[in-house]
Amino acid sequence: MAADLGELLVPFMPTIRVPKTGDRVYKSECAFSFDSPESEGGLYVCMNTFLGFGREHVERHYRKTGQSVYMHLKRHVKEKTTGAAGGAIPRRRNGKVFLDLELNRDFNGEDYEYEDEAKLVIFPDHFEIPLPNIEELPALVTIACDAVLNAPSAYKKQEPESWDEEIQVSRHARSLRQLDNGVRIPPSGWKCQKCEMRENLWLNLTDGSVLCGKWFFDGSGGNGHALEHYRETSYPLAVKLDTITPDGADVYSFEEEEAVLDPHMSEHLSHFGIDMLQMQRRTENGHHTDNNPRPRVSEWEVIQESGMKLKAVFGSGYTGIKNLGNSCYLSTVLQVLFSIPDFQRMYVGNLQRIFDYSPLDPTQDFATQMAKLGHGLLSGQYSKPPMKSELIEQVMKEEHKVLNGHQQRGISPRMLKALVSRGHPEFSSNRQQDAHEFFLHLINLVERNSAGSENPSDSFRFLVEERVQCCQSRRVRYAQRVDYCIQLPAPIEAATNREELLAYEAKRKEAEENTRAPPEPVRARIPFTACLQAFTEPENVPDFWSSALQAKSAGVKTSRFASFPEYLVVQIKKFTFGVDWVPKKLDLAIDVPDFLDLSRLRATGLQAGEEELPDLMPPIVLPEDTRDNSMSSTDSPEIDEGAVMQLAEMGFPLEACRKAVYYTGNMGPEMAFNWIIAHMEEPDFAEPLTLPSMMDPLPSTSDSPMGATPLDNLPPEESIAILTSMGFPRNHSIRALKATNNNLERALDWIFTHPEEEESDGLSDMADTEPNDNSFSNMNSHSDSTLSPDRETSSPRVKDGPGRYELFAIISHMGASTMSGHYVCHIKKEGRWVIYNDHKVCLSERPPKDLGYIYFYRRLSSS
Repeated sequence: MAADLGELLVPFMPTIRVPKTGDRVYKSECAFSFDSPESEGGLYVCMNTFLGFGREHVERHYRKTGQSVYMHLKRHVKEKTTGAAGGAIPRRRNGKVFLDLELNRDFNGEDYEYEDEAKLVIFPDHFEIPLPNIEELPALVTIACDAVLNAPSAYKKQEPESWDEEIQVSRHARSLRQLDNGVRIPPSGWKCQKCEMRENLWLNLTDGSVLCGKWFFDGSGGNGHALEHYRETSYPLAVKLDTITPDGADVYSFEEEEAVLDPHMSEHLSHFGIDMLQMQRRTENGHHTDNNPRPRVSEWEVIQESGMKLKAVFGSGYTGIKNLGNSCYLSTVLQVLFSIPDFQRMYVGNLQRIFDYSPLDPTQDFATQMAKLGHGLLSGQYSKPPMKSELIEQVMKEEHKVLNGHQQRGISPRMLKALVSRGHPEFSSNRQQDAHEFFLHLINLVERNSAGSENPSDSFRFLVEERVQCCQSRRVRYAQRVDYCIQLPAPIEAATNREELLAYEAKRKEAEENTRAPPEPVRARIPFTACLQAFTEPENVPDFWSSALQAKSAGVKTSRFASFPEYLVVQIKKFTFGVDWVPKKLDLAIDVPDFLDLSRLRATGLQAGEEELPDLMPPIVLPEDTRDNSMSSTDSPEIDEGAVMQLAEMGFPLEACRKAVYYTGNMGPEMAFNWIIAHMEEPDFAEPLTLPSMMDPLPSTSDSPMGATPLDNLPPEESIAILTSMGFPRNHSIRALKATNNNLERALDWIFTHPEEEESDGLSDMADTEPNDNSFSNMNSHSDSTLSPDRETSSPRVKDGPGRYELFAIISHMGASTMSGHYVCHIKKEGRWVIYNDHKVCLSERPPKDLGYIYFYRRLSSS
């Protein structure tokens, strides 16, 4: 038999490889589906590429590559049997076969056991060789099989590179000496004992000193008094006060110079009168929210609809996504995108074509992984209701509470996340992220990977008309830019419960001064109309250079819609930055409407009687021009000294006041005051006013000596692809990037202001950059959109239409900042709202429309 097996494998020996350092072995999930060794058909691992394939997809790989030898992995999961004494008998067969293969479902390890089996399968005849079979297999094959079975999973290869290092227990935690000095820490009103600072405060666990931090492990700012105290006393451990929860806190060891764990935290804090059980709970992966329990608890309960008997739903479009640990921001965005027909059609409708034409390594192909995830969400294959017999069995065992969690396992986005986050410092980490930032990042990837084909992100793209007016000359300039989301301010001053907010703030300050417990927080209630009004109001343009005056002046900008997208994304600007530069969330409730009409915000363009600003560029300022070019008596500009003195009397530096009056064109102290507020954080705020030497205006920044790109060098291909995916011809995109030193945002402005140069060169590229005439022929019938590339090849593709919309999805955030917390989304499907909370999918009883972070609207039909 040994000779027979050896002879059978001889023709395939050159194709069998032993995994080397750096090879990723995909033995836990199929590259095209979410099949795993636990699936009915198991998983096939190619012995040459080490890619994994489910039963439905392994034949495709064999036909495409000719690779014939695969290792078939199968894991049988079953409930543990009970012994005579009533205890569970753990049993695992072939325990070493699946070394380092993580379970693909969330089992209770005390209730389940698994049996593993592996075998070699030779295609196309499906000849099977059970493993292990050391005596009968050639040595090379045996070594290769052992290496595959013992190799860490492909994802564990990535973790040391992209995920955070595990925090270790401090060596001081167990033997920490605490002084019996009678110090008790109040529940609020903390401030540094040396500098009065009230944020980024650290409690020394030895003597109870409350001192400010400095720029160290968590990136927070301060005056460093906590570190100074350690150098004076050698007391090693400190805990950050606003991170204490029932599950722990952020602890830093000065002696070990790193963040650490303190297993005895509760005991150490109780020494100073702090009861951890009364503090706010942690978030999904151990990251803190804040120490104001009441609003956050309410927010968590309302958004997740806690306390309600939510009915689980199954089937197509009702599949959840597993949380990989702070990956809910990704899950919510993907759930919403794949509820939109354009994304469904692009990735799921073209599934077979995408899979058939995928590269040799489909795990690194964006379209393949998007199609895989879209099919997983929409097929219903991974969201099947429990069988009636299973329901009866669970009820008999009184385990019905566990049933929904066991049945709704969801799909894992691990392969897609590894691909889309590769090279990104934030999304490749295991930290919580901003869902809005990830939405824009994903749309950017869709744009890059849709060149020359249907682009589903066209549904979100729209044009914004920006009208900038010089306050001194009253002349205007109109420009257009591309956007995918409108960001609405949340004006607190417009709150309908303003008096209640003022009363709360007064009580809070009083409690802080008297070191008493803070009053019950009050949530600001802001009308949506006030947010929309704030968005449309004129805003000051910082450092505005007026081409009419050939100098800096005061300028105001207003924005309107030059086109309306088919799907409108609205982000509420709930986040701001604290003293420690950590994003913090404003506690807001906004009455967002189900139906929205933005028709009145349609752009009108240049109006009769308006005079345009000259099309001139600001002068180039050379570095040496600004070093010692202080104002002298010979070239001193005209400055309203009266306005300067009014501002100086308010306590602002004299030189800052002079700059404010100069840069606002002597428009008065009020305008100059606004300039000061906008620029007072800049490092050169109080430096003397320096004037650049005036040079002849240049038509393009491509002549700049600083970092300019030579005309005979092509811009980065990635930047060209982004512009061509928006519908701009390739040659015109290259010229725009060269003229703007490869700055994408400025390149877009350049394209809009230089359409006449595009005529002759653009036509030759249309075949490569424009979609077919029928690319969007199967759009929803309610959309009367038009595609601008059919009319003007110099404009990006947009689906313009009426500005009337209906709300269909909400992404909500719970927690104190974008760096922590949890995301949940609600989507309206088949006339009913559905809540997607990681792997759990249920019918919503009360969608939290007033607490959302990102809102998604679909355009209403024109009828």
